[in-house]
Amino acid sequence: MATWDSRHRPDPGSGGPPADPVATFRNLCRSSPWKWQSLRFEYWDEPFADAPSPAASLVRAWLRRPGALRLESADGLVLHSTTGINDSRDGLYVSSTRKSWLLPPQLVTPVYDGSGYVKRRPEAAYGEPGFGNGRFSAALDPVELAGSFPVPLEFPGSNAVLVEAVRAVTHEARPAFEAVVAPTAAYHPADPAAPLCLAGRSRVRVDLATGVCVASQSLEPGMDNYGHWIRILGVDEYMLDDLFLAESMNLTDVRRHISWDIPA
Repeated sequence: MATWDSRHRPDPGSGGPPADPVATFRNLCRSSPWKWQSLRFEYWDEPFADAPSPAASLVRAWLRRPGALRLESADGLVLHSTTGINDSRDGLYVSSTRKSWLLPPQLVTPVYDGSGYVKRRPEAAYGEPGFGNGRFSAALDPVELAGSFPVPLEFPGSNAVLVEAVRAVTHEARPAFEAVVAPTAAYHPADPAAPLCLAGRSRVRVDLATGVCVASQSLEPGMDNYGHWIRILGVDEYMLDDLFLAESMNLTDVRRHISWDIPA
């Protein structure tokens, strides 16, 4: 997995803002594929000002890249569980398309900036598992807010979104960058029916450690109920295949102590 050595990364919480906060925000939005391999989180398909309402509907998620996803309701009912994660890929590779041979992003190296965020993304097999609508997947890798690489200085209007008021915040006890964004004509969301930001101004937050868009909310009158909220519970935890299969394989979780009862 292509990663940045954290020893060389400036501390975002050290009190000093980045030299170019807008560029740093965009680079952070490109960084998710190289920040984590597995994620455990709670997801609300609606925005909140400070914290989720206790009565709001949520899903609990376990995600392991590249395509394993398990979702449960708040009371533990399984809503979705990936099947076929160990199936043969022969059918894909004989389809004679160039995309079939692209490597996962974790196996290719991007261009990093001085803070360890991704300045330019290479061509790779991007894509996150989804559920409900496209905003779920887009939030996990919010590259649609930045594009895969910086635009030429001569054409600043070709940025996907205009970014302003970038500031460091704390989201669910985790450091994040918050910004006000507005889409331009160059904005092409992964799912046009469920973009991360609607026309007009929106407030978004991106987690510093994972590059995940953990919150979004439209700031336009009458549209403030559009957005989402994510609470990250665990990053790069060990996840068995058994967690994502429709039927249990009865595998042993080696993290748990196995007791041996010896008869007298």
